[in-house]
Amino acid sequence: MASRIVIADDHPLFRSALAHAVGKVWEGFAIIEASSAAEARAVLAEGAVEALLLDLHMADSSGLSVLMDLRQDHPALPIVIVSASEEPRVAAAAAQLGAAGFIPKSASLEAIREGLAAVKRGDGWFPDTGAEADDDLARIASLTPAQRRILGAIRQGLLNKQIAYELAISEATVKAHITALMRKLGVASRTQAVLLAAKLDVDQPVADSARA
Repeated sequence: MASRIVIADDHPLFRSALAHAVGKVWEGFAIIEASSAAEARAVLAEGAVEALLLDLHMADSSGLSVLMDLRQDHPALPIVIVSASEEPRVAAAAAQLGAAGFIPKSASLEAIREGLAAVKRGDGWFPDTGAEADDDLARIASLTPAQRRILGAIRQGLLNKQIAYELAISEATVKAHITALMRKLGVASRTQAVLLAAKLDVDQPVADSARA
C-alpha cells in the first residue's frame, strides 16, 4: 500500500484547501480525507500513513483529548493540528501533548505549505506562544486510556453506576480508577478534576488553577 497523508476535518471546503497544500509538499502521496475522528482512526488502522492533519473540533471529538488518544495509539505518527482556535494556550498545549505542528486555519496557503514542509523535514512548527510547560497537562497526559475515559464520563456528569454500565466494568473498578486518577491529577474532588480537565478544551477559557 502506498504511503498516505490523512486530513481529518469536518469542513469539505477546508479539506480541499488542505489537500492542495499537502499535494505541494508530499508530492505523489495518496491524500485521504476524513470527516470525523472515527474515520481517521479507521484509515490509520489500515497502516502506511505518513502524517495526519487533525482538526480538534469535529462531530465526534472536541478538544485536545483526541490528540492524546491518537498519540497513545500511534506514537510515531506526526500529527499536525489545524485549528480555528488561535489561543496561545491551545497551541502550547498541543506542542506539550506531542503534536508535530500547529497551524491556524486563518493562515495563508503559503504559510500552511511552509508549516507542512517543516513537519516533513522533522522540524516542529508552532506559533511563538511564549507559554511555559503546564504541569496540569503533564498530569492529564500521565493518565491511562481507561482513566481518561472515566475522566471524560465524570465531565459528562455520570455517576459511578452509570460509568460502570457505559464501560461494562464493575462499580468497584470505577471507584479504583477514580481514586487513581485523582491522585495523579493532584485533586481532592470530582469538581476539581473536571475544572482541571477543562484545559483540554479549545473553545472556552479555563480557570488558572483547579486546586484553588
